[in-house]
Amino acid sequence: MEDRPSLQSAGTGIVERAKSIIMQPKAEWPKVAGETAEPTKVLLGYALPLILIGPIATLIGGQLFGYNMGIASFKPTLGLSLTLAVTSLVQSVIMLFVIAFAANFLSPKFGGKDNFPAAFRLVAYSMTAAWLAGIFGLIPALGILGLLGLYSFYLFYLGATPVMGVPEDKTVTYTVVTVVVAIVVYVILATIVGAITGGMMLASGMAAV
Repeated sequence: MEDRPSLQSAGTGIVERAKSIIMQPKAEWPKVAGETAEPTKVLLGYALPLILIGPIATLIGGQLFGYNMGIASFKPTLGLSLTLAVTSLVQSVIMLFVIAFAANFLSPKFGGKDNFPAAFRLVAYSMTAAWLAGIFGLIPALGILGLLGLYSFYLFYLGATPVMGVPEDKTVTYTVVTVVVAIVVYVILATIVGAITGGMMLASGMAAV
């Protein structure tokens, strides 16, 4: 089957795929399973535009409202905000690839197939909810609503069988193990990023006091 036009054009195509994955995942996953788009194409044509939502929203929100550090509030410099946005973008892309590798590695162990492009599509489209939830970064006080992005785990669960061929009776365990890997990767990356940017934020906060 040929790739959907949504992988070949920006704008409307991305919106259509995102809407279908979020609203009608059970009907959309079989369509994804029949596609052959390579990871680079999915990354540039779908994932990256959605990944950018969070960093851009956070950058704007930080500049407009600043951050509350508990003992003090501060508004980061534009340079710091740009650094945090770029770091967040890189972190998200790294996570996408690492989780896709993990999903592909684990799939055969749960009766599924070994197909990295398919695993990448599964993870990329599953992450739609999490990336869209990044819009709440526009208003830092609403950051807790980012938890709506957890819907991505359910999307992954629904796509495991049609996309990776994991038997339905093993999809829960497959999803849980993959999610654990995702959490571990996130913690590691967050620790590294925190070490890099924490000092910058602290310095900026102290300067604003």
